[in-house]
Amino acid sequence: MLRILIWLTVTVMSQVMAVESLRVATFNVSMDATNYVERGQPITGNELFERLATGEHPQIKNIAEILQRVRPDIVLLNEFDYTADDNDGVLAFTQHYLSKSQNGEQVIEYPYYYVAPVNTGVDSGHDLDKDGVASGTKGDAFGFGLYPGHYGMILLSRFPIDKAAVRTFQMFKWQDMPNNKLTDIIGENGQQWYSPAAQQDLRLSSKSHWDVPINIDGKVVHILASHPTPPVFDGPEDRNGKRNHDEVRFWVDYISGKPQASYIYDDNGRAGGLSGKRFIVMGDLNSSMGEGDSHKQAIVDLLTHTKVQGNVIPKSDGGKAHSPDNHLGAIHTAGWRMRADYVLPSTLGIKVAQAGVFWPVNDDPLYRLIEERNSSSDHRLVWMDITLN
Repeated sequence: MLRILIWLTVTVMSQVMAVESLRVATFNVSMDATNYVERGQPITGNELFERLATGEHPQIKNIAEILQRVRPDIVLLNEFDYTADDNDGVLAFTQHYLSKSQNGEQVIEYPYYYVAPVNTGVDSGHDLDKDGVASGTKGDAFGFGLYPGHYGMILLSRFPIDKAAVRTFQMFKWQDMPNNKLTDIIGENGQQWYSPAAQQDLRLSSKSHWDVPINIDGKVVHILASHPTPPVFDGPEDRNGKRNHDEVRFWVDYISGKPQASYIYDDNGRAGGLSGKRFIVMGDLNSSMGEGDSHKQAIVDLLTHTKVQGNVIPKSDGGKAHSPDNHLGAIHTAGWRMRADYVLPSTLGIKVAQAGVFWPVNDDPLYRLIEERNSSSDHRLVWMDITLN
């Protein structure tokens, strides 16, 4: 009887603790094939998966150590190449890196995950970059990429994912967003940059937009994950800047409900916006209210939305030290000095306890984990501790 009472007490306490505290995070990990080839060597798209299989690549080991140290319960990883074989991708990472101690850190297990195809490197069939050749990749793909799956993303979770209720928006057509910026993209000849045929086919998302419901002890949180295109690497027509704006704006409309979200449809044909009160917008949005080259209105609308807790801004001493003359340095999330990565919880059903950016200062022994881009990434992990109500 005593053993039963002890077991019941421990079980109840663990359930209460799980409800009381939850750490969520986003991290652009720069785990794409281009980071694993020597300059001038051909890229096959298999480079990441070959290194995941070994469990020994130093950059990936550092990324795993950061995750083991920060210990998020739910984490979105941007720029993790997509493969249809989970054993080569997400499972190889969790088994060969996260499930092994890095520098003495406690291993971390993620029994649940979500991964799906992305638009990067997928042939659009059009000459989108206007170089005279419809190459199928790079600037002519639905999202810039050297091969299908380039710059993908994965979601790892300690809590069950309702995969039957996941909504993806990979195929959503850009032209179907009302008041979009697609038709505002004008070339130097004064004509629309994209041909009528291209406009018919172009997808909004450069990678994908996901709504992933996670069940946390009976309370559902919708993870709204994406990675909009950088608003640069184009020309005066600003096609990437305008696409970034509309990719960010998508979430503004999605969480707003009717009538603003009425135009939205997912890859299964289901119409409308978010169903549910708790959500967290997360990912590398490549946009900032105060810095960078993006069209600011979309990120402003998202951060100031009445349904979003945009007033909680993760900070770090490392970011401040990296840009000592910049008053925004403490909120930067990338080594190239901008707030690009976000964890944005809903005002309903979520209370924020604390937040931060994993960015050790130069004299910290952990600085080795982020010292250079090839140490881990040019982005920093952004985390937030929350409770659900």
